[in-house]
Amino acid sequence: MSTESESNDQSQDQHDQQSQSDEIASVFLDGEFMNRADAKVSAFDASIQHGIGLFETMRAESTPDGIVVRDLEEHLDRLQVSASRLGLSDDLKTGPLGEAITETVRRARYKHTRVRLTVTGGDLNLLQTHARSNHQPTVMIHAQPATQYPDAMFEKGIMATLGDARANPLDPTAGHKTLNYWWRLRELQNAAAKGGGESIIFSVSNHLAGGCVSNLFVVDGGHLITPIAQGEEEELGGPKTPEGVMPSPVLPGITRMRVIEHAKKLGIKTTRRMMTIDDLLDSEEVFLTNSSWGVLPVVKVEAETIGSGAPGDVTKKLREVVVG
Repeated sequence: MSTESESNDQSQDQHDQQSQSDEIASVFLDGEFMNRADAKVSAFDASIQHGIGLFETMRAESTPDGIVVRDLEEHLDRLQVSASRLGLSDDLKTGPLGEAITETVRRARYKHTRVRLTVTGGDLNLLQTHARSNHQPTVMIHAQPATQYPDAMFEKGIMATLGDARANPLDPTAGHKTLNYWWRLRELQNAAAKGGGESIIFSVSNHLAGGCVSNLFVVDGGHLITPIAQGEEEELGGPKTPEGVMPSPVLPGITRMRVIEHAKKLGIKTTRRMMTIDDLLDSEEVFLTNSSWGVLPVVKVEAETIGSGAPGDVTKKLREVVVG
């Protein structure tokens, strides 16, 4: 348990880091580097007026060989696909975006960095048929100190709650990382009020969708099971509708992809399929993935204990190889 002195030291460190962030050019906005205080977006931007935009959150490290942004290409590829499918832009230049991200991290000068890329509709008017080809999106990159999670989260695992909100597979923005995060953050607030570290949500069909800000895996019989993600429906034979395969509201997470890759190398079978509450509660292990915390063990869901009530061997092994 932290002492009062340690708590005060941590608070002072966070204050010092925030002060440093305010004073340095830790923001890239529409082609210019600037400090936080000078970063302004128009009140008429489509993100303000209509909530139109996409974002990606990444981790970066400063190494003796330079700046390393984890899975940069994969994050930018996902953003580009979403921007095109949702009508935001067909012309995002991922190469220059990647260079701007790396330079923003370099200027921020943190050893471990959380970097967020946000692309909004700018002055886009979706009612104008020519707008998509002529408009200029607003592009903002912000670097700040990476969140330092307590070791106990990973050593002991967390409790997750069951959320009330439902993901809708018929929502065309579902499965994309849009700015519409309000409902997810409300569920996280509700989880925190119950002592939980994440909230697990379902689709309107009562199938598991994942965490509010993470992807979900369970371990059953020594192998992994995870819900079908957006873009995998045809390949995996998702549920059929009169119009074709039902779309998935699950984000194709970058860390999720890395877990599946490493599991294959380790000889751990992975199945992607529709999942129910029984898959969750009857499993041997549960863990959640995202780019911020990597692999996070879940040892309780509400009052139900998962497996032995401690992080399992498969979870620990995958965390070791994915996070390093």
